[in-house]
Amino acid sequence: MGTLHIHFTAEDVSRTRLAAGPDPLWEIVCSLHRLQTRGGYADYADWHRQARIDVNRAGLTETVRRRLLPIAPLRSYFPDFLTPGPVTDPGHGIDLVLATARPRLRAEIGRLTGAPGAAAWLDDLAAGRPAALHELGTDLRRYFDTAIAPYWPEVSAAVSGDRALRGAKVLTAGAGQILDDLGPDTRWDPPVLSIHGYPRDRHIELGGRGIVLIPSYFCWHAPVALADPELPPILVYPARRHRGESPQVRRRELGPLIGHTRLAVLRSAVPGATTSELARRVGISLGTASHHTSVLRESGLISSQRHGNLMLHRITELGDALLDGTPGS
Repeated sequence: MGTLHIHFTAEDVSRTRLAAGPDPLWEIVCSLHRLQTRGGYADYADWHRQARIDVNRAGLTETVRRRLLPIAPLRSYFPDFLTPGPVTDPGHGIDLVLATARPRLRAEIGRLTGAPGAAAWLDDLAAGRPAALHELGTDLRRYFDTAIAPYWPEVSAAVSGDRALRGAKVLTAGAGQILDDLGPDTRWDPPVLSIHGYPRDRHIELGGRGIVLIPSYFCWHAPVALADPELPPILVYPARRHRGESPQVRRRELGPLIGHTRLAVLRSAVPGATTSELARRVGISLGTASHHTSVLRESGLISSQRHGNLMLHRITELGDALLDGTPGS
């Protein structure tokens, strides 16, 4: 296995930015990778079980096996045109995929290897034949609707929480901290970001272009970069997310939740936020925010995870259910 080395200048660090939200096309590709390995299975066990059932019920099992998995293989090259982002709308992203120029289709699909049973379809796709492109668009839309869309609230919550954590780090420790801790096999040793576990050694010189970081729910363990170094630099990395079971709440614990301020704190935790961010959003002191998050956590309405000196809070399913029935939520 090799290592991807991304070389930053000071300008690159200052121009590094986080995507505004989850990218549906990257979530499609990364989720297809999850289907091809037992690695990280425990982190996605519920999704694995239900997604396979839903894909089968939708009549997509053969489509996924014969078309989608071969075009998005795990631990090897897959075409960059599948992930034209950053995008936020799946329909728009798929339209961009289908609008890929034929020379690029031919070049990128030509690099794929080891796709038994899919050679004829891939040849048609590489040639830009309308029927093959139509099939690809339909397959991507149906797969997203079946295996990704039902989990989009959880995907969005994980990405929002990760963005809040990294934003807080930048405010407290500087722009370089946005590149710190992008995965267990990733090391930020300025001016080089090293990602171990790549199929081969690679070096990317950003040369002042900066890079867009896209946190992903279905990306596991190690970040992924585009294969073509000439494309605008993008790095997709695993978003931090809550891996425990949803806490259960007992009725007698709901008493302390009454109050407008605590309700405002709960609402402010929907996209994910640190304690200091909650205090700022609600207009209360840090100590008061800490007290309210403690009560909300004990009642099962938010979850809290410590990352260094920061505590990241996210609303739970129970908290969402409470807000759904609360005026003004």
